[in-house]
Amino acid sequence: MPSSSSTPVVAGSACKKRIFPLSADQREAAQAWVDFGDRTPSKARFASSVVLLKDSPTGLATYMTYRPGGSPLGRVAFPGGTVEPADDDFTDWVGPSPEQWAKALSTDNVEMAKRHVVAAIRETFEETGILLAGADASSLVEGVSGPEWMKAREAIAVQDTTFAQLLERRGLALRTDLLKPLSHWVTPDFAHRRFDTRYFTAALPVNQEPQLLSSKGVWGRWACVGEVLAARETSALGDEIGLDTTVALTLRELVVPGAEVILEKLGAARGCIAYLNHKRAMNEYKPELLAGAEGSFELEVRATPASEGAACRER
Repeated sequence: MPSSSSTPVVAGSACKKRIFPLSADQREAAQAWVDFGDRTPSKARFASSVVLLKDSPTGLATYMTYRPGGSPLGRVAFPGGTVEPADDDFTDWVGPSPEQWAKALSTDNVEMAKRHVVAAIRETFEETGILLAGADASSLVEGVSGPEWMKAREAIAVQDTTFAQLLERRGLALRTDLLKPLSHWVTPDFAHRRFDTRYFTAALPVNQEPQLLSSKGVWGRWACVGEVLAARETSALGDEIGLDTTVALTLRELVVPGAEVILEKLGAARGCIAYLNHKRAMNEYKPELLAGAEGSFELEVRATPASEGAACRER
C-alpha cells in the first residue's frame, strides 16, 4: 500500500489528498460495508480532543495517552472524549463568546460549538488533571495535582457530580481563550463506532502537570514529536506501552490518521508559541474507504477547507 508521505497533493486544489492503510481492527467492518453495499452509517457521536503542548530540550512535546476499548480516537491519542449533556450547563465563561467560537469552528450551530469547547476543557481535566480555568480573565488555577483534585476528577468520571458544579463551587470560570481550534475529523461511514471530533490545542499552563486518572489511566506521557515521528516505522512506542494491544505495532497502527496528520504538523513547527500563533484554516476531514485488490483497503483523506467541504468530497 502506498504511504501517506509518498502520496502527491493535487496541484492547484485546496483538497489535499493522502492515502492511509486501514488498521487491522477496522477491516472486518470495511469488508461488511463492501459486501452488503452502502448502508446508513451509524450516527457519529460528537467529541472533542485537545493537543497539549510544551517546549522541551529535544523539541516540541505533546501529551499522549493510551485509550482502551478500541476508541475511534485511536489506541494512542491526545486527551479527549464525547460531548455530554451536562456540557450545556456552563454560564461562567471567559474568552471568545460561543458565537465567536462557532465562527472559528466554521459552524452555524452556536450551541454545538459551545458544547465542543466545554467538552474539550472537561475531558482534558478529567483525563490529565490539566485545568483551563481561573477566577477571571487574568488568572489561572494552580496546584491541581493533589488528592482532593483527583477525587473531584473521579467524581466527574463516574458522573457523581458535573464539571460545571465543581467549578461553580470553587468560583472558577472556563478560560476558553487558552484554547485554539485545529481541525474537524469525522470517522468513516463504514465504522461501527463513529465520532464527529473537533480538535483543539493549548499550551501547558504554568504550575500544572498532567497526571493520569487513578481509576482509568493506563499509560500517558509527554512525547517529543520529533522523536515519535523519527521512530514511526518501528514499534518503539507500542513496545514502550507494553500491552497486548500495542506491542509490535507502529505509530500508524496505534493512532488514527487525524492524530498522525497533527503530529506531522507539530513536527514542522518552530516551538509551542509559534504553533499556537499560526493562522490556519478550519479544515474538515472525512476519510473515504478505498477497496483494493485481494480484499485490501485504504483510506483516502482530503484536507478540505470547511467552506468547501461538500464540493471537495464530490470531486
